[in-house]
Amino acid sequence: MFRKMLPVLRNRYIFSSLLFLIWISFFDRNNFITQYEYRKDLTKLKSEKQYLNNEILKNKTALDELIKSPESLEKFAREKYFMKKDEEDIFVMTLADGTRIR
Repeated sequence: MFRKMLPVLRNRYIFSSLLFLIWISFFDRNNFITQYEYRKDLTKLKSEKQYLNNEILKNKTALDELIKSPESLEKFAREKYFMKKDEEDIFVMTLADGTRIR
């Protein structure tokens, strides 16, 4: 089999084309491995973009609800910033894992 291929490889155009394909495939800056990694990163970034777009939508709806409803604004202020009414006392305990209990 190798003897049959030897005359074909002696042709300088075929040899140089084969050498060029090998160079482009494995040694070039944009070789197959790099292209695979770029494609994997692109897929990861697209899924992250989708997640962040969903988070933006969720935050916009929460903001709209806070603007429209004074009750939800009061609830948010009490939960997030531990605000209180004048006649109330708030006790905040922090657990070992960092969670807070009111």
